[in-house]
Amino acid sequence: MWITRRQSIVLGAAAFGGFAAGAGRAQDAAMAGDGYAVEGGEVLIHPVEHASFVMALPGMVIYNDPVGGAEKYQGLPPPGLILVTHEHSDHFDPPTLAGLVGEGTRLLTNASVHDKLPADLKARATAIGNGETTTANAVTIDAIPAHNLTPDRMQYHPVGRDNGYLLTIGGKRFYIAGDTEGVPEMLALEDIHVAFVPMILPYTMSVEEAVPAVAAFAPAFVYPYHYKGSDIDAFTRLLAETGAPTKVVRAEWYPS
Repeated sequence: MWITRRQSIVLGAAAFGGFAAGAGRAQDAAMAGDGYAVEGGEVLIHPVEHASFVMALPGMVIYNDPVGGAEKYQGLPPPGLILVTHEHSDHFDPPTLAGLVGEGTRLLTNASVHDKLPADLKARATAIGNGETTTANAVTIDAIPAHNLTPDRMQYHPVGRDNGYLLTIGGKRFYIAGDTEGVPEMLALEDIHVAFVPMILPYTMSVEEAVPAVAAFAPAFVYPYHYKGSDIDAFTRLLAETGAPTKVVRAEWYPS
């Protein structure tokens, strides 16, 4: 079931079985990625492109912001849960969602995306707002504010609309920042094992702005993502100069 502070939705047996079935197929599929140990197994992270990636974890497979057509995900385990952070086309694409959703797939989105979903997808979706919490199987999901702070960037991601997601999986915390600058809620995070942080102007923040933001909450591992054209070598060097005990993970987000 899903349990949120605003509402409770009990899934049918077939839908709940879809989570388990997706996880089983994840074990059978050959999915390349980075593994992170958690209680009960591991989380395997497979970057797809830009802000889209797949997480295979004990009991469930999660897709984050899948776009670009369902064919990009061929050969990957099917999703039990799809997260959508916000409505921009590099994060939200209804045709891609329609091509990926199976019988047991659920969607978790912010309210703005939920309103924009076609009826068949909306029936599978739950909206969650900043500061709210939900669960899917044994995963706790907190919606973290994601928005701009710089006045001339506020038009891109206004306060209160978009989500980042904090997932607690087997005792470890995984943070998906979404499109955001270094908001107070990000800087106040603690005990983050893996973080995904954007760094691209004008929509999020520069490399130089991302460095102190990441250093403030010091995840064990950070994936720069949503960074096309940004200097990740500079980010890695500048973050190391802060003394933060964070390992930068360089993934292939922009395949040629």
